[in-house]
Amino acid sequence: MNKIIFEHPLNERMRTWLRIEFLLMQLHLHRHFTQKNALLFFHALSELLEILERNDVKGDLIKEIEGQKQKILSWIELDGVDKELLEGMLEKYDLFLIKYNSSLRIGQALKDDRFITTIRQRLMIPGGCCSFDLPSFHLWLNQSQEKRDIQIDKWFQHIALLDEPLKTCLQFIRQLGEFNSYACTNNFFQETNGDVSLIRIRVALDKNVYPQVSGHISRYNIRFLPLYTDNNSNFDEIEFELACC
Repeated sequence: MNKIIFEHPLNERMRTWLRIEFLLMQLHLHRHFTQKNALLFFHALSELLEILERNDVKGDLIKEIEGQKQKILSWIELDGVDKELLEGMLEKYDLFLIKYNSSLRIGQALKDDRFITTIRQRLMIPGGCCSFDLPSFHLWLNQSQEKRDIQIDKWFQHIALLDEPLKTCLQFIRQLGEFNSYACTNNFFQETNGDVSLIRIRVALDKNVYPQVSGHISRYNIRFLPLYTDNNSNFDEIEFELACC
């Protein structure tokens, strides 16, 4: 049976990280663009820089890395654990911290880039990136693919400081949550938990329902809504799986 996973953050930090993760995926997907779809890349880049400007992402990631290191250190002497794997994770985390301690604010070089700044300013205007609005951008898009790729690779070097550490931290958090089966009766499910930052909801794809979540780190509610308004299915009970991370 095909299933779909919905993720819902329960604090502002996790909300920010999931949005960054989404935008990084968009950047990687559209990094090899043409003149016709170039704005997909620059919209994602502009939104990522906007988030980085408004949040102390570097500081939050450093705290998370240090916290995850402490958990690994508490596990490493337990019987039956893969010590080699855990030691490799510790080395990776130490490398992340060394890079962060010797770096400026994440994305600062991209924020200061005049070319990117000019495009970002015009993105706020509907249709504002036409060739007559941004002749420099029009010229750049007509450069060879090889020249553009060299420039894009340089931009991605500044993003790399964010990409791998965030991916590693989120993977660790997700793996802490084990899926358990539940049933949502009368289209309402409520759970009280401890310090949870992310819930993951897995439901059968053919149900054509999606969860509406409200709450915070200690208590949250889940309701399932139909994708199509003319869906006459019986929603007295929806079986699903839930992981608290």
